[in-house]
Amino acid sequence: MRDVDVTLRDRLASLVSSMGYEFVGCELLRQGRGSLLRIYIDSEAGILVDDCSKVSRQVSAMLDVDDPIQGRYILEVSSPGLDRPLFEKAHYLKVLGSRIKVRLYTPIDDRRNFVGLLLRVEEANISLKVDDQEMILPFSNIEKAKVIADLVG
Repeated sequence: MRDVDVTLRDRLASLVSSMGYEFVGCELLRQGRGSLLRIYIDSEAGILVDDCSKVSRQVSAMLDVDDPIQGRYILEVSSPGLDRPLFEKAHYLKVLGSRIKVRLYTPIDDRRNFVGLLLRVEEANISLKVDDQEMILPFSNIEKAKVIADLVG
C-alpha cells in the first residue's frame, strides 16, 4: 500500500468488491500541486474501459461524500496489466518463479532497485535471485514492486 490510509483502502476494497470486481490495490502519488489516486481492479473476464468507468463513477461519488484526500487529486481506475503491481503477500505468492522489479525505501548494499527472479515468499521477506546472487528483501522496505511481463513464449 503506497501512502493510502488503511481505512480508505478498506472502503475502496469493499466498494470495488461489491461491484463484482477484484480490488488489486491502490496508490496515492504526488503530482505537482496535487495527487493521483490510482486504483487497480481485475476480474476473471478481464477489464474493459467500461468497467473502469463504472468503478470510477462509484468511487468518485464515495470520495465526494467522504472527502478523505487533502487538496486536489485525479482519480484513475485501471487494470493491473501485464506488468502487474504487487501490493500484498498473496500477490507475491501468485507470481513465484516470475521476474519482478522492486524499489526499496532505503538501500540495501547501496541499491534501491532490484530486478530478479522471485524465489521465495516468507512471513516478513521475499527472496530474489539477482545477478546469480540471492537477495533477501523485507516487505517493510518495499516501496513498489511489479511483475516484469514475459512477452516471449
